[in-house]
Amino acid sequence: MDDSEEVEAYASAAEQAHLDAIDDTFVEHSVRLLAGKQRGRALDIGTGPGQIVMKLARRLILWKFTGVDRSQAMIEQAKRNLASAGGALVARVEFQVADGNRLSFPNGTFDFIMCNSVLHHLAEPVRLFGEMARLLKPGGAILLRDLRRPGRLGYPLHVWWHGRHYSGTMRRLFRDSVRSAYTTEELQTLLDSSELRGACVFEQRPTHIGIERSWKNLP
Repeated sequence: MDDSEEVEAYASAAEQAHLDAIDDTFVEHSVRLLAGKQRGRALDIGTGPGQIVMKLARRLILWKFTGVDRSQAMIEQAKRNLASAGGALVARVEFQVADGNRLSFPNGTFDFIMCNSVLHHLAEPVRLFGEMARLLKPGGAILLRDLRRPGRLGYPLHVWWHGRHYSGTMRRLFRDSVRSAYTTEELQTLLDSSELRGACVFEQRPTHIGIERSWKNLP
């Protein structure tokens, strides 16, 4: 997503109440998965303009966060947003350009790995799952969420209703993303063929599905 029009669409849409509320549900979900884990290091793959990372950093005040994205333009926007936020966030949050399928971090670096609305963009999603498994510490938590693809007959109504908050480029991006997304059954098949262990598929309203694993205090 290096196209400046698309970057601007995501950056401006993030300020709208609808998309902001969707991000908040991801943040709340993350906090639940990390209940009892006071500090740690988290990775956000496909961080975009960084809004979810910064929301979580405000909630988890002893955690450190790294957000990565393949798009230079997205990371530049995320860094601008971080600079505007200022304060203690700057010391605990970093953003860098990187491919989520091939990251340079050592094995077992992170206590929590998250990924929001990226899966449908990937040609080989199981490679991402393998990289997440490599980077996660034993007992670490996972939250991967994406859009949910409805059946062929339900697609037009689904896109019309759930995309009613968007217009222009953002509406087109939403429509194309839903078309490229997975069903619950397809996501389960991907998970079963991956290296991720102890995770399960979840459904969130009619619009989203994903993979989750809670933090565990291992001996």
